[in-house]
Amino acid sequence: MYYLVILESTMEDELFHIDFQLGFDALVQMLAVGFLFFFLSYILWNPAREMLRKRKEKIKNEMETAKADMAEAMSLKSEYEEKLQNADKDVDEILSEGRKKALARENQIVEEANEEAKKIRERAEREIELEKSKVKDEVKHEMINVASAIAGKFVAKELSEKEQSKLIDDTLEEMGEDTWRS
Repeated sequence: MYYLVILESTMEDELFHIDFQLGFDALVQMLAVGFLFFFLSYILWNPAREMLRKRKEKIKNEMETAKADMAEAMSLKSEYEEKLQNADKDVDEILSEGRKKALARENQIVEEANEEAKKIRERAEREIELEKSKVKDEVKHEMINVASAIAGKFVAKELSEKEQSKLIDDTLEEMGEDTWRS
């Protein structure tokens, strides 16, 4: 009540009156609030700030890691694309070399076949020559026998066998070698 009286008495004179006690109380309360603010700031805000700082560093590190990973991925991508282009070149080189080898092998096979055909042809020509000489000898003997038989009928055993052989050889020479080859 005392306060009411003071307020009533002072209200009449002044609209708002501040006395020393009120100023001191306000100052103590401000100091208490400030002290409480700094104390709670130290206890509560510092750990929160530390947590935020760590989170900020973590995000920064993750961003740097992401940038590094992105750069590495781009490098790998360009390397991969280069390898793809080189792979096409390598495939072309391998195919070209395969074609060359196939062509060389084809030429070798053809050459071997030609050599084999030449050998077969030479062997066949030798066999033909042998057969010709056999046939020539057989025809010669047959002609000798036929000529002997014919001459024998004409001469009626007046010529000896030696004379008959000479007569046949002379006759064959007169007829010529070309007659017997055909």
